[in-house]
Amino acid sequence: MRKGIILAGGTGSRLWPITRAVSKQLLPVYDKPMIYYPLSTLMLAQIRDILIITTVHEQTLFQSLLGDGSQWGIAISYATQPKPDGLAQAFVIGREFLGHDPCALILGDNIFHGDGLVEKLRVADARTTGATVFGYHVRDPERYGVAELGADGRVIGVEEKPAMPRSNYAITGLYFFDADVTSIAAGLTPSARGEYEITDVIADYLRRDALQMHLLGRGYAWLDTGTCESLLDASSFVATLEKRQGLKVSVPEEIAWREGWISDDDLRDSADAHGRGAYGAYLQMLLHRRVG
Repeated sequence: MRKGIILAGGTGSRLWPITRAVSKQLLPVYDKPMIYYPLSTLMLAQIRDILIITTVHEQTLFQSLLGDGSQWGIAISYATQPKPDGLAQAFVIGREFLGHDPCALILGDNIFHGDGLVEKLRVADARTTGATVFGYHVRDPERYGVAELGADGRVIGVEEKPAMPRSNYAITGLYFFDADVTSIAAGLTPSARGEYEITDVIADYLRRDALQMHLLGRGYAWLDTGTCESLLDASSFVATLEKRQGLKVSVPEEIAWREGWISDDDLRDSADAHGRGAYGAYLQMLLHRRVG
């Protein structure tokens, strides 16, 4: 069974001073903590055993917020990243947790939304060998890991933050890998930037002809909330959707309830625990109206 990792370490330096005292993944994106969004994405992929990697000094804050996940019918474990040495380090830190199971890694500041996303996630989850990544057309690909595509649309090359990108398709912060990823990551050497690069892991799968990329088209949103501007944009995006539809985005209780991982009584207890706020009222509404 596939396990999940949320990488929620780092210094959040692009958001200083607001992240001087708190992890950016604990900041609000409109009406929920940022960490709820990547957590919900893994839950939508039906991944229920999840490791959250945090900084040493902020782990207790995440534990206070999320607990062990049992309130959502999932299992949450924790590990620490002493210093941010690259995304691929997550597989070394999580090696014991992963064992011989395939995994999905999502970055703690990434938000995904779109009709059909669940189907794409579950297709990726069902693939038990190789790697699956998600491509997204961006205006400024030089800021990201970039996939070069051949005439048939298949990936033929990957580069990390290239000065002269060979396409506009960024590789998003959501990756599905088979059980080989831990040994691949353990064998990496640091890049010129001094980091263990996720693109090096992806390139290894590409060399073995074991890489697939699903494109997220115009109907999808992929938001990276690492700067003040992008954090505001993400909050505005979520607020617009929720106000227009009357349905909330990335609510772990709702996902768990719809999947049958928690009961009506569990959802009611959670609603009561949230008091009279809008979040608790939404959970009550789900029970009373059976919407969505």
